Amino acid sequence: MKIGIPRSMYYYYYKDFLINFFDYLKIDYVISPETNKDIMDLGIKYSQDEMCLSMKNFIGHVAYLEGKCDYILIPRIDNYGLSNQTCTNFLALYDIINNLFDIKILNYNINLKNKETLFKGLINIGTYIGISKKDIRNAYEYAITKESKIKKSKVLNNLRNLRSDKKKILLVGHPYNIYDKLIGEPIINMLKNLNIEIIYSDLFFTCDEYIKFSKGLYWKYNKENISSISKCIDKIDGIIFLSSFPCGPDSLVNELVMRKLNKPYINIIIDDIESSGGIETRLESFVDIVSS
Repeated sequence: MKIGIPRSMYYYYYKDFLINFFDYLKIDYVISPETNKDIMDLGIKYSQDEMCLSMKNFIGHVAYLEGKCDYILIPRIDNYGLSNQTCTNFLALYDIINNLFDIKILNYNINLKNKETLFKGLINIGTYIGISKKDIRNAYEYAITKESKIKKSKVLNNLRNLRSDKKKILLVGHPYNIYDKLIGEPIINMLKNLNIEIIYSDLFFTCDEYIKFSKGLYWKYNKENISSISKCIDKIDGIIFLSSFPCGPDSLVNELVMRKLNKPYINIIIDDIESSGGIETRLESFVDIVSS
């Protein structure tokens, strides 16, 4: 048995956990390659125009995996509690893919309002594919411990970079955009070429400092992103907001935050991935501003 994992959306939140989980159980898996033009074109082919670029990207990765594995892992992630909702795309992933492709899907639900946890979901998957509850529990605990150590190391390195003598810019965005080969990596490379120390919004210890901008937010990942601003606002020289068009939560939350900032910022919304010339010019101008 081989399980396919699309390198998009939920992958960037759970990759360290999933890799260690499946390794512990000695289950074979295949992760789709880093995003390239062919994968993005596949996603656009199967997508509706109204879908955000990140969702089109995910669909492209699923299309790539079709025929290369026995199952594709696609969870439904609704919420992490009453005030920690995800974007509706995370809830809709399973249903969209199930309607687009004739593939076998392994899925689990995360809906803490209904007491549906990751662990319970993995138990259900174990039952379906013939793995005992004991083995699932051991693999879960092993993977959680490994994931925690990896995350701690990344966070500490991010915090150390705040002491750099270089100009420091906080990159605010979702990991599935920031670390994607086609969406975020070109921006990271441009900034590094401009001798900028990049601080990443997802690499901070969990906190609730988003309330300095708005107490009523309920999108979990957006709250985490903007909490990072409060954590390091006095140590950075500027902020870059990165999102994919037309992301609803980002468009609302980022606008709300930008109106309250007293630091230089720039808002980059990725839609057309064919040309980076305009973005490069904007980034160069922004770096000139924060360096002056």
